Amino acid sequence: MLTYEDVTGYFLKTASDLGLTTHPEHWMNSHTLEREFACTCHTGNCEEAENHSACTISFTWSTLDTALSLEGPSGICDFFHEPDQHCPHLHTRDIPALVLDLSYSLALNGSPISDTVLLSLLQMLKLRASEHSSRTIETRPGISMALSDNRLQPEAFTLQQRVELPIWHPDGMRGLPELQDGAHYHSSGRIMPRRRHAIDEEEDEEVEEVEADNPRPEEWLPQVMEEVCQDILQVLEALDAVRSQGYLNKG
Repeated sequence: MLTYEDVTGYFLKTASDLGLTTHPEHWMNSHTLEREFACTCHTGNCEEAENHSACTISFTWSTLDTALSLEGPSGICDFFHEPDQHCPHLHTRDIPALVLDLSYSLALNGSPISDTVLLSLLQMLKLRASEHSSRTIETRPGISMALSDNRLQPEAFTLQQRVELPIWHPDGMRGLPELQDGAHYHSSGRIMPRRRHAIDEEEDEEVEEVEADNPRPEEWLPQVMEEVCQDILQVLEALDAVRSQGYLNKG
């Protein structure tokens, strides 16, 4: 079964194979026992990192993820009670998708840019990032500001993207539309899908054998993680092109 180490390992290996420089960090929340991962990526060597755009990818691995990775659905169900076909412990298709948050930044390095040019560049960056992102479900551009000489000055372009990985859905990535249909966001950032009741209950009443869902994310996640890393690389190249093509000097 898939573990936290597998997910981070897939990402770091793929990023390295594609030529991305990575700076991973790991945390454990001592109160909730959630595990958190964040990794800043950039192209080129670290000495020249200030002249390039960067991307920070992060996600939270919940205690439910840990329990499923160690015991599987049946093991969790057995811990609490006798197996029951109606028990939600056995059915992992409604478990929230693992959400990868991608945060890009491109430092302006004090370049004087007019508001008109800033808005134009933001629209262009959003379009280019969306074109080069095959797995993200949204792209939100922005500008970070800094106080300089008693005035707010644009400090960096930012892009926020989100990738959903239904690692516990028995249908893998094919189950993502099902999770998104009628879903809402939990405060943790994970997607909480609307549970299906009537049809499933009618079907379950005719089934006597207790059978747990059997997700196999290890079979498809490496390929999807490669696509995510390729997206990151292409978006970073699109951001760097803004500086190399002289757009920041047209303000």
